[in-house]
Order: sequence, then C-alpha cells, then structure tokens
Amino acid sequence: MTEPIRVGMIRCDLHAAYYAALIDKHDPLLLRQPMPLDQSSNSWHRGGAHFYHYMYYGDPRKMTVEAVDGFQIVRVWDRNRADAEVLSRIFDGRPKVCDDFEQVSDGVDLVLIADCDGDGSDHVTLAAPGLEKGVPTFVDKPLAYCAADARHLLDLARRRDTLLYSMSILGALPAAAVFRDRLPEVEDLQFGNVQGGGTAMAGHIHAVLLALNVFGRGVRSVRCMGDDPLQLMQLSYGDQAGRPPHGVTISSNIGAVWHSAFYVGAYGSRGSIHSRPLNDFDFPFGAAKIMRDVKQMLKRGTVPGDLDMMIEGVAICEAARIAQRTGESVEVAAVMNGDVSDAAPQGRS
Repeated sequence: MTEPIRVGMIRCDLHAAYYAALIDKHDPLLLRQPMPLDQSSNSWHRGGAHFYHYMYYGDPRKMTVEAVDGFQIVRVWDRNRADAEVLSRIFDGRPKVCDDFEQVSDGVDLVLIADCDGDGSDHVTLAAPGLEKGVPTFVDKPLAYCAADARHLLDLARRRDTLLYSMSILGALPAAAVFRDRLPEVEDLQFGNVQGGGTAMAGHIHAVLLALNVFGRGVRSVRCMGDDPLQLMQLSYGDQAGRPPHGVTISSNIGAVWHSAFYVGAYGSRGSIHSRPLNDFDFPFGAAKIMRDVKQMLKRGTVPGDLDMMIEGVAICEAARIAQRTGESVEVAAVMNGDVSDAAPQGRS
C-alpha cells in the first residue's frame, strides 16, 4: 500500500480546516461543532468548515465534495495553540501540535501554509524553514505580499531544489472555468469585470486571480482609485491578442454579498454575459482541485504551470497599491522585475 503524503500545517484558521477536511479522515460531527459556541474564537469553530463540505442536510456525516485521498496531516501549529489543539482533535490521526512553526517541517513530505485573512506579509518567515530543509511547500493565497518577497521565496526553492506552489481558490475554481468557456457567446470580447473581494489583500488577490483565470494572464498595466484600498482597479492588456482590448475592471468593495460571492461579467459585440454568484458553495471544489494539483506536483516533481498566475497576481496587487497612491498607471513588468516597489519586503525575519 502506498504511504500517505505526510502534511505539516502552519496556521489553523478557516482555510486550514477547509483544506484539511478535504484531505484527511476526520470526525464530521466534531468538525461541525468542535467546541461550545460561547467559547469559539474562529468561524470554523462554529461549523464554517463543515457547512459547505457537507450539504446532505439529512446526514451531516456525508461529504458533498469529493475528498482528495493520499494525504495525512501529521503536524499542526498556530500562534494560538488552542486553535491547533482543536484542529488536531478533529482528525483520526491526532496530528502533533508543534511548539513553533519551524518544527512543522520536520519529518513531513509537504508543508501547507494556510491563510484565510492575512495579506501574505509573514509568508517568507513561515515558509523559509521548510524550504531550507528541502520540503515541498504549498502556500495559500497570496504567495507573498509583494513581488520582492515572492522572488525571495522562488529563489529559495530553486536554491534548495524543492517544490513551491501557491494558488487562490478563485484561480482554480471549476465554476469560473465554466464561465470562461462561455466567452465565445459575446463573439468579440471587448471588456470584462469582476466584482467582489472586499477591502483587504486577502480578498483582493482572490479577485485578481479570478480575473486572470477567466480573461487570461499577461496584464500590462494597472490603474487604481477609490476611498478604500484597491477599491477600483483597471487592468490593461495593451494590444495583446486574445485578451479584452478595453481591459478588465475589478470593483473590490461592493458591500455585503451572499456567502462571500464574487461576480464576473463579459462584454462583446453580440452582447454581455454574467456569472451566477461564485461563492462558498463553490469554493470547496476549487480547494479540492488545488489539492489534486498538489498531489500531482509531488508525484511528478514539477510545479503546476498556473503558479505564474499567482506571481502575476501578487505583482498586479502591488502595482495597484502604487497606482492608487500616485494616481499614475503602473507597469506590471516593472513591479515583477523590481524596478518599482510598493514597500520594503515585509516577510523577512
């Protein structure tokens, strides 16, 4: 029998529980309510990681998303040790709760750094110990806060001859691919828009990768304006063939949405099409695709090609921050190459 891929998980937030429930055996009823509601400090403590994975309401033990087999979580860590202990209790193998994040990469085949609400500014610090040991690593979105930190992580992985991958659930969402396949309906695609993501980098990177997933990579320049961070981004592809000549607009802060929904629209010479809400009911399927891609990465020894989409997405967000501050259009290539930067890299320690 093939030995399972041993996983060490850093940070035990909602995304950690989200991914973990897809890849390892656990008690679904304990996942639904791992602790008394009046003692919970995290949304997944109140069933957030169970609700969208288990939609047979007559049987809360029956998962509605296809599990990804071949993994076993063996180590976990969180700054709040209690969160790590709660997550460990849910899983049949009772993963070891580590005293510090450097221990998570000991004796494992994969390090998974989860990040639901962060901006990626600590990802260099959290990923470095495992990469230094040559342990393949998956970094939840964003790969890093800025392009300089992304380059640092990629260089470290190359020096240690190990695998490094990062993806957003919106960049891997099967429902987004279904919408992308409908683009020929507008015949001559002219313009696109994405709505959703909120006011923080944790959501901005989702919105940007959704745009790249649907409309394609290769954004040339970015403009940005608004009262809130990255409230309105205009992505320009220049004269690149096969891309909307009038670009893609991302409206990040659109107020309250239904189950964390994002929306996509496409406009062409024959009219427009609009997605249904892409939301929490879809997101587990994107997470499952990512973990299948991670499994294939470890089997084949090659990083999925869409890592380039994440690298571009980090640079687009950084370019948008610069554009919003300066009022100028910012070239994405200049950010990726380090010619311009939003700030000094934040993730080193």
